[in-house]
Amino acid sequence: MSSAATTKPRVVSKPAVTGAAAPVKPSVRQTVVKKKRGQDPLKRWLGYAALIFVLVGTFAYLDTIKERWYIFDPTSLHNLALASIALHPNDTRAVINHIVTSLLETHGPQHINVRQDEWVFNNAGGAMGAMYLIHASITEYLIIFGTPLGTEGHSGRHTADDYFNIIEGEQWAFLPGSLVKEVYPKGTVHWMKRGEAKQYKMHEGCWALEYARGWIPPMMPFGLFDTIFSTLDFWTLVDTFHWTGREMIRNLLVGKI
Repeated sequence: MSSAATTKPRVVSKPAVTGAAAPVKPSVRQTVVKKKRGQDPLKRWLGYAALIFVLVGTFAYLDTIKERWYIFDPTSLHNLALASIALHPNDTRAVINHIVTSLLETHGPQHINVRQDEWVFNNAGGAMGAMYLIHASITEYLIIFGTPLGTEGHSGRHTADDYFNIIEGEQWAFLPGSLVKEVYPKGTVHWMKRGEAKQYKMHEGCWALEYARGWIPPMMPFGLFDTIFSTLDFWTLVDTFHWTGREMIRNLLVGKI
C-alpha cells in the first residue's frame, strides 16, 4: 500500500431550495422598453399625420410663391430662339452659340453654363438624344436637347411646365383620345403643362431649346432611371449628376432657388 495519502473528492454543497424561486425584478431599461412598445398606436399615427400635414402645407405654400425665383420667361426665350434662327437659318451650332451668348449677357455667368463641350446622352421615357445643360436650379432648367437620328417616347408627367422651342427640325406629339397628331415645326413652341403627359417624336435632325419652370428635383428620376436600370451607361450618369449638381449648387450660392 502506497504511503501517499489518498485524495478525497471535494464535495460542494448546494443551497437547499425552500419554496418557489423569487421573481426577478426587471431592470429600469427593460421597463422603459416595455413602455415604449406599449405606446398607444393611435398617438403614433397621429404624429405621422401631423408631420405629413406640415410637409404638405409647406410645399403648398412654396408652390404659391415659386414665381419669385424665376429668372427666365417663356416669351423672352421664344423671341431669342426666333432671333437666333433668323440670324443663322442653316447653322444649328451657330444658333445654339447665339442663344448662350445672349443669355450670358442678360443673366451673367453665375446663372449660365457656357461650357458648350458638356454634351451628354439622355435616355428618358424610351427616347434617346443628347443634351447640353445651360441652366439648372431648384425651380428652372434650360437645356438644348435633340438628335440627328430621330427618336420618340413618353414625355413623362412632371411637376413643371415644359416649353420646347424648336430651333431645327420638327416635333410631333399627341394626347390619349386624340386621333390627330400635333405638329411643331422649326420656330414654334410645344408647351406641355404641368401634370400633362404625351407621346412625342423628334424627327431626324430635330433640336430644341427646352425650358422647364416649376419644381425640378422631382423630374430627375424620370431623366435618370433609363440610364440606371436599362443602358447602364454609368459614365453618362456621373456626368449628368456632376454637371447638374454643380449648376444647382452654383445657383443656390447666389440665392437662386
